[in-house]
Amino acid sequence: KKKTVSFSTMPNDRKINSTAACISFMLEGCELKKVRSNSRMYSRFFVLDADMRSVRWEPSKKDSEKAKIEIKSVKEVRVGKKTPVLRSNGLSDQFPDECAFSIIYGDNYESLDLVASSADVVSAWVMGLRYLVSYGKHTPEAPGTGHPSLRTSWISSVFDLADLEKSGRIPVSRAVQLIKALNPGMKTSTIELKFKELQKASERPGAEVACDLFVEAYCELCTRPEIFFLLVQFSSNKEYLGLKDLLMFLEVEQGMEGVTEEKCLEIVGKYEPSKEGREKGYLAIDGFTRYLLSADCSIFDPQHRKVCQDMAQPLSHYYISSAHSACLLEDNFWGRSDISGYISALGLGCRSIELVLWDGPEGEPVVYTSPSAASCVPFRAVVGLIDQHAFAASAYPLILCLVVRCSAPQQRLAAQCLRKMLGEKLYLEPPNPTASYLPSPEQLKGRILIKGKKLPPGCEDSEGEVSDEEEGWELARRLGQEDQEVPEGGGPRRVRLSRELSELVSLCQAIPFQDFESSRRGQRYWEMCSFSEVEAGRFANECPAELVSYNKRFLSRVYPSPMRIDASNMNPQDFWKCGCQMVAMNYQTPGLMMDLNAGWFRQNGACGYVLRPAIMREEVSYFSANAKDSLPGVPAQLLHLKVISGQNLPKPKGSGAKGEVVEPYVCAEIHGIPADCAEHRTKTALQSGDNPVFDESLEFQINLPELAVLRFVVLDDDYIGDEFIAQYTIPFECLQPGYRHVPLQSLAGEPLPHATLFVHVAITDRRGGGKGHRRGLAGRRGRRVREYTSTKTTGIKAIDEVFRTATQPLREATDLRENVQNALVSFKELCGLTPAANMKQCILTVAAWLLHSDSTPSVTLNLAEQYPPMEAQGPIPDLLRKVLTAYETMIQTSRTLIESADAVYGKLIQAQQAGMDFHKELHRIETKEGLRGRKLQKALESFAWNITVLKGQADLLKHAKAEALDNLWQIHNAGQSCGIGRNGSASPEPSRLRAPLEPIPE
Repeated sequence: KKKTVSFSTMPNDRKINSTAACISFMLEGCELKKVRSNSRMYSRFFVLDADMRSVRWEPSKKDSEKAKIEIKSVKEVRVGKKTPVLRSNGLSDQFPDECAFSIIYGDNYESLDLVASSADVVSAWVMGLRYLVSYGKHTPEAPGTGHPSLRTSWISSVFDLADLEKSGRIPVSRAVQLIKALNPGMKTSTIELKFKELQKASERPGAEVACDLFVEAYCELCTRPEIFFLLVQFSSNKEYLGLKDLLMFLEVEQGMEGVTEEKCLEIVGKYEPSKEGREKGYLAIDGFTRYLLSADCSIFDPQHRKVCQDMAQPLSHYYISSAHSACLLEDNFWGRSDISGYISALGLGCRSIELVLWDGPEGEPVVYTSPSAASCVPFRAVVGLIDQHAFAASAYPLILCLVVRCSAPQQRLAAQCLRKMLGEKLYLEPPNPTASYLPSPEQLKGRILIKGKKLPPGCEDSEGEVSDEEEGWELARRLGQEDQEVPEGGGPRRVRLSRELSELVSLCQAIPFQDFESSRRGQRYWEMCSFSEVEAGRFANECPAELVSYNKRFLSRVYPSPMRIDASNMNPQDFWKCGCQMVAMNYQTPGLMMDLNAGWFRQNGACGYVLRPAIMREEVSYFSANAKDSLPGVPAQLLHLKVISGQNLPKPKGSGAKGEVVEPYVCAEIHGIPADCAEHRTKTALQSGDNPVFDESLEFQINLPELAVLRFVVLDDDYIGDEFIAQYTIPFECLQPGYRHVPLQSLAGEPLPHATLFVHVAITDRRGGGKGHRRGLAGRRGRRVREYTSTKTTGIKAIDEVFRTATQPLREATDLRENVQNALVSFKELCGLTPAANMKQCILTVAAWLLHSDSTPSVTLNLAEQYPPMEAQGPIPDLLRKVLTAYETMIQTSRTLIESADAVYGKLIQAQQAGMDFHKELHRIETKEGLRGRKLQKALESFAWNITVLKGQADLLKHAKAEALDNLWQIHNAGQSCGIGRNGSASPEPSRLRAPLEPIPE
């Protein structure tokens, strides 16, 4: 890949870490590009007047009094391409979003659109301007004067406590340890260097430092500009967040619901270091930074830290965390078998472990993956360990996959050992012949299932012959240990199996796979097949729909190719996308594949079971695992990811020759169905030390969110080869929106202390979000929408007539949703917000414009009505008129959706249920119609497609109605809190609007 770098004009030693620093920077002035409405850009020198009342620029054709903007006339300062001029096609690719900002000013809401050389410069101007706008009614004090701030007082009090001699000075070594204690992760050498710099600058060298120097060192070292910038955005006084400011931040940016001032006070009490701040309910920069770094603000949704999925579905409806060679600590050939491998796998929530039984030298069976392993583990010891650790990390069933390579006498000993040591945990009840599916994980809690071969029903002897599994023999053959003969004429290898071991197998009876048609007609739900990686890969590529359908009823296990003698791992996503439940991984081998596996199974309380997407579980559904585009009935979502900065990044392992310099970049990868797989990278942060700033926005379209995984990888940009620094892998469904820290991990998946990435996450087409831009693909998008909302002919007249009745409701459902989405995007754009913004942000933005106006508010929201109109009081500027028109369109389309949705939904469900009535009779009708071969396959696919489309579109409509009701609630809530609402007593009940949706039955 082509490597790119970013150059910042902000001097390296110039750290914007306070409002005063921003204003000082503006007073000095800098060059910015001024963008005109004709999309041309001109370089101009911009400077803040000494009296801090105006911003001027030169050269200009206007006289000096006109080439300026008065601070008191500024309505809003926007970051990014948030005006029609900056969004125009001629400019959109010429500069990154984070280098643009706009000043909205004057009674006509004109915009001055500017482009800076770097995001740092933008931050300085935006922060300073927002501060001045807030204090525009009276002249602010000169930066750095006045009484000590909340922060300075607190740092001074910390210094006083450390000043044991009360001399007003403390040793440098003590000062260094103090700052290190307040900021874990910061290098001692960095702190020492800062003290030397400040001592030299103030001409006060020596082994001790005074309080003022300590305060200065702390502020320069421990202020993260990107977090300070965020605080200034939401703060009423630009120094700290009050309870109302914090509440606004949590609701608007972090997407939290039901936040109260009591909850905010609790956060302040927990994270604000200063006593005064805790007493007054203020969260200053240090407390705010601590909060953003805390587990309470993690990128991982805390709901997923415990079991949160329905665990009452059949076992075949879950992905099951599975280990291949758990006992091996190294590669498959020369690895040493060690009992701790099992403890590690079980501790990580693994719920399927493979045990290969061989004849042991002492007359008792042993476990190892190949006879060449340096040592072997007695089977009895392994079972004892499993008995001890089986349910330490998860209460849900553990499956022991027995591959038998030992003689019948030793098999009997193995069976006795299992019965004696596992006792009641062993599941021995015979399968229920009247059931159609396996029991659920909930029903099997605390039980251990044995997966293995079973003697045929007619066999009465103490042992008998069964077909063998291929797994395990390849290694034996390579090492010259194979003593089983292949039957003449080919066919499956036969082995002797003892009755005692056969009787332990109940719900997971291993059988050889023949073909999908034979399985559909004759396989029983308690029988399961194992596939080699190569065989499963062939099915996944050649007949993915049949493999998905097979996995709806039956368990399947995929094991690594015997060619992987280095114990490398296959990509589990290749098989998860086809519904394969058990993809056996070499837990002892770290890397991308193991990251995906570990990250994926974190999402349901790390219990080892993850419910598969509904589209893979429903009896009648259309799903193509190799889809290259959107899926019928599944709403595509856009992930807007901004990678802001990194903290305390370690050096790559073994990179001592490079010295202290790390030049990192971040790669964001999406893993999922082929349509979703994508990768974007940031620019390289040059000479950035341990805390690089990236400030880069990335975007991904996710077509099947339930199967998508996001992986962050931090790499060191090197001419020879980019070196791995850290990674973190998280299922898409576990992402929390807003400003979050990503806890980075090593290649082996171990946490790296204090190493994080600071990011902003927004997901559109979720509750509170809008739809992304069309990205200029109107033609393609139109075709995709038509395909989404139409049914396919099956060739069976009676069935086609039923589905034809849904043509009109499908079109109506699409129109209702699209009209609201388009109106929402237009309204948000006019408010200067992104499609990811929520309705509350829009109303608050409009209110902020009005409050910064010298005249009284000229627009009000009539909250007495269910669909509150936004009414103008007297003449209003053109921009506000456009905002009101867009708001009215949004309200009217929402009203039409809310009032029409139930009727259209009813028609879609009626057509779907009428179609499902044919399902049981489908094979009889096919025979009657004479359908066979490709025509039959096409008819079945079209039927499944139609059922999926109808259910999916009905679901989408139901969710769109709930989202529209939620927007109304947000309008009422924001109108009351910001002062532009009137007659607010009729605010709808949030509980009524936000009632949970009943899913459509599978």
